[in-house]
Amino acid sequence: MLKNITLNGFKSFAKRSSLDFGSNVTAIVGPNGSGKSNIVEAFRFVLGEQSIKSMRGKTGADLIFNGSKSISKLNRAKVSVVFNNTNRQFKIVTDNNNVMSLDFDEIEISREVFVDGVNKYSVNGTEVRLKDVHEILSCVHVGASGHHIISQGQADRLLSSTSKERKTMIEDALGLKVYQLKIRDAEKKIEKTKVNMREVELLRKEIAPHMKYLKRQVEKIQQSQELKNKLSGEYVGYLRLQDSFLHDQYTQLHEKQSQISKNIEDLDSVLTTFGPEIKENTSEHVRAIQKEKQKLQELQSTKESVSRMLIKFETTFEIISQQTTQDTREDSQSSFVKINQEDMEQFIRNCNVFIDSALKTDSLEQCYQFLGKIKNSLQTIKNSFAYPENTRTSDSSKDSEHEKNEILQNIESTKKELQKILDSINAQTSVISEMESQLELYRDSLFDKQKKRYEIEKERARIVSEQTVLHEKLQRVRSERQRFEEEIQEGITLVGREILSFKDTKVLDENIESIPSYLEEKRRMIERLKIKLEESGALGGDDVLKEYEEVTERDVFLEKELHDLQTAMTSLQDIVSGLKETLEREFENGVEKINTQFKDFFAVMFGGGSASLFTVVISQKNQTDDYEENEGKDDVVTGLDIEVSLPQKKIKDLAMLSGGERSLTSIALLFAVTQVNPPPFLILDETDAALDEANSRRYGDMIQKLAEYSQLIVVTHNRETMSRASALYGITIGSDGASKLLSINFSQAEEHSK
Repeated sequence: MLKNITLNGFKSFAKRSSLDFGSNVTAIVGPNGSGKSNIVEAFRFVLGEQSIKSMRGKTGADLIFNGSKSISKLNRAKVSVVFNNTNRQFKIVTDNNNVMSLDFDEIEISREVFVDGVNKYSVNGTEVRLKDVHEILSCVHVGASGHHIISQGQADRLLSSTSKERKTMIEDALGLKVYQLKIRDAEKKIEKTKVNMREVELLRKEIAPHMKYLKRQVEKIQQSQELKNKLSGEYVGYLRLQDSFLHDQYTQLHEKQSQISKNIEDLDSVLTTFGPEIKENTSEHVRAIQKEKQKLQELQSTKESVSRMLIKFETTFEIISQQTTQDTREDSQSSFVKINQEDMEQFIRNCNVFIDSALKTDSLEQCYQFLGKIKNSLQTIKNSFAYPENTRTSDSSKDSEHEKNEILQNIESTKKELQKILDSINAQTSVISEMESQLELYRDSLFDKQKKRYEIEKERARIVSEQTVLHEKLQRVRSERQRFEEEIQEGITLVGREILSFKDTKVLDENIESIPSYLEEKRRMIERLKIKLEESGALGGDDVLKEYEEVTERDVFLEKELHDLQTAMTSLQDIVSGLKETLEREFENGVEKINTQFKDFFAVMFGGGSASLFTVVISQKNQTDDYEENEGKDDVVTGLDIEVSLPQKKIKDLAMLSGGERSLTSIALLFAVTQVNPPPFLILDETDAALDEANSRRYGDMIQKLAEYSQLIVVTHNRETMSRASALYGITIGSDGASKLLSINFSQAEEHSK
């Protein structure tokens, strides 16, 4: 399976050097110090050896060609090894523990080291981890313990190793490295899980006091939350009813205000019909009546003047008539009667009274009556006169008669004129009466209108007063609405925005008369709850609740994580237990097979005798600190010891064997191990140096037998061993101070020699 190895800048190989392994046995020869062992160390290097000391160096820079007189120092070294993988023996384990074959005909594993000590691994040109290299090599029974590489001076490594180390090397040889890697990974995960569990427990312990404190605070807040929920419920009912009540009040008052405004407009429209011309029209009527009355007074004055004139004419006529009668009487009787002065004065007073009464009356009949009374008074005076007999002459009688006729004519004309004046007075009186009647009717109508206007103005004043009251009520409702909005904001601050759900809540079926008292009762209840809520300290508790929820969630998360870690650790422990059981079972079976082969090889090498491996129990207290970490789980660990029995010697202790015997014993054991799980190649670095000629032949026979199962790479000075090789590489130091390769294929050489 091993095809070749290429060295470039590794130790003494300054230039690129490649060794092909086409035969089963390849021998590498050369003088001491030529660099033969550097090829063996190159195998160790590329296969993942981490101990620089085992490769005869102190740091990674010691593995790089250090320069010579003609070649400068290099800054990196690279070794590549190529395996044949046509049968797909190389596999890799995925993260899901699925085994997947590497689908390549060749597997090239490379390792580079730089001056700063940095290492880089790659498989087929892809950079990988060292762990990946170990997993790939473990599939073909090549492990990091190096049981397949036996260097000079380490031939008895299996013999000189401790029982624990020997067990590890045998496990590697048996191909149990995969289980060990899995166990190691699982144990690392268990330890990491334990660390995580401790960290999680510490975190839970750290937050426990704070969470306890927050829990007490939350309990208080929860008590307050009950008050808040109760307050929220009371708020919703109260706000819904208050909102509906204020809305209804505002709607009713607004409708009333609109109706009152309309009524006032209607009344103002009616009042415009009662203009100021009403009073002015009345004054015009009064002035017209006064004007007509003034005309009547003028007629009365004219009537009085005419009446006086008439009375004067009549009086004159009476006087003349009386005088004529008296003259006649005197003439006839020749006598004269003297009138008493008092009677004359009484007569004058009566005439004046009758005349004044006649002037004052508007009735013509009454005027005639007064005139008749005046006539009677004149008749009385006439009867009181005494006339002397025959004092007047007939001439005087004639003159009196003529005068009387003139007076009568004047009287008649005056009466006619007076009658006309009286008719005018009556007509004017009728006009005035008619005008006064119309004025009275107009005044009555005006009074009705004024009364109606007064009533309208009174009604308007009442409505305006009602409007003022209504406006004040509306202002109070608006103030209540503003206070209501402020109360909503206060409620939101106290219990949250959920109280706004009152808008979607059905109004309680309450009588309108009981709503104010009901609301007042609810308001007092809400105020009491608000006081209790403020005293409980619920305000601002959201931060505490949020912090408590966060801490609780973190604690729950940590608890779940702890449970998951415990579950994972239990699962890992079960896996480790299963792997250990599998490892132990496979190991026991492998040791049994090795012992069978070991016994046969030992008898061949020594011409008899026996040898075997057996398990020993090692106390944990005698082990390193790595085992102390596992104290309490496994009290003991096991190892492997070797028991030998030489023919013709009573020797069982390995320490009593000679150098040659130890070499033969280790070789027999190595060959026995390779027979159980043959590695793809086996490197023997001068393991035959301590053998004599007879044992060298036996050693050569064993090499040929082993070559049937594994490729052998033998570094030797022994001619017998060289004769058993099919290909021979010679190593020498050139003039430039670097190692060089010379190769010979014996089969080709024989054909060439023939």
